Amino acid sequence: MSAQSCGSAASLRFCGDDLDPDELTRLLGCQTTKSERKGEEIVDKGTGNKRTARSGGWRLSAERREPGDFDAQISEIFDRLTDDLNIWQDLTSRFRADVFCGLFMEEGNEGISLSNETLQKLAERGLTIAFDIYDGSDA
Repeated sequence: MSAQSCGSAASLRFCGDDLDPDELTRLLGCQTTKSERKGEEIVDKGTGNKRTARSGGWRLSAERREPGDFDAQISEIFDRLTDDLNIWQDLTSRFRADVFCGLFMEEGNEGISLSNETLQKLAERGLTIAFDIYDGSDA
């Protein structure tokens, strides 16, 4: 089933108490979209609220798509990063890592799929995939 009128968002995420964002940026070969070190004070740009990072984090996001296209978004992310699977194995053994996918539906019965190529790239890198699905009636 393919996405009709739904939108999609995708991000690569790493998380860990001893995560150094500069190390991941250097090893993966790309600047992060958002990162923090454990204990760092984070100020919400919208509200000005402050919080302390409970863990280190490194995220790289793709452009949101309408209609949704997780394959293109995941390729957009991986195309910016190293293909060295030894680096990926090292990072995914030390940190929690996944590709987060958000699906924003217009109606209650829409869908989207992932290609075999995308699934293979995720598996080769030791990444899980996490989905959040938002029904259009929530708007």
